[in-house]
Amino acid sequence: MGQYRHHVFVCTSGKTCPLAGSVEVHATLKKAVAAAGLRDTVRVNHAGCMSQCGHGPMVVVYPDDVWYAAVDEAGAKRIVAEHLIGGRVVTDYLYVAPPGDNKIEGAESD
Repeated sequence: MGQYRHHVFVCTSGKTCPLAGSVEVHATLKKAVAAAGLRDTVRVNHAGCMSQCGHGPMVVVYPDDVWYAAVDEAGAKRIVAEHLIGGRVVTDYLYVAPPGDNKIEGAESD
C-alpha cells in the first residue's frame, strides 16, 4: 500500500467544472477529511481536465477507481462519510461511462 489509503482527485480546471462549483467541492472535501481525522490516510488534490466535460464537478477516488459526477458540497461530505470512512460507494453521484472521452457536446476543456 502507498503512503495514502485513498487519493481523491477533483477536476478544478477546464471550462465546465469550475463553473459548476468544483473549487468549492475541493475545499469541502479537504475540510471534511481534516475534520474526520483522515489527513494521514486520505489525500485530496486538484486535478486537470478528466475529459468528461459537462458531467462535473468530477471527483475520482483511487485506488478504488470510483468516479463521481455532478458532485456538490453535500455530495462531497457524503463521499467522505460514506466512501472514505464507511467503505460504501455513494451511488447517487456514481459515474459510469465507457473508457475515454465522454464530453457532452458543446462542453469542452481549455
